[in-house]
Amino acid sequence: MAIDVAHILARGRHQVRDIRLHLEGDRSPDEPHRLVAVRLRFEVLGEVPGAAVERAIALSHDKYCSVWHSLRQDIGFQVTFAIGA
Repeated sequence: MAIDVAHILARGRHQVRDIRLHLEGDRSPDEPHRLVAVRLRFEVLGEVPGAAVERAIALSHDKYCSVWHSLRQDIGFQVTFAIGA
């Protein structure tokens, strides 16, 4: 998803200096201990409007991210972001 977001922002000619991604997950206590929730936090550094980051995340999630579309769809999934200069 980070690759998708970086690519979408670059194609939009936004001045991204860095993207960092923090991932947290919760696993089921029962076998096979599958993921039940995932939280992603993007940190985007550069002169990028928040609306552009939101759009890039939505496009990745809804259309492009092959990993997300390969996972069970009942996994709780939350994505947040922050923009820094």
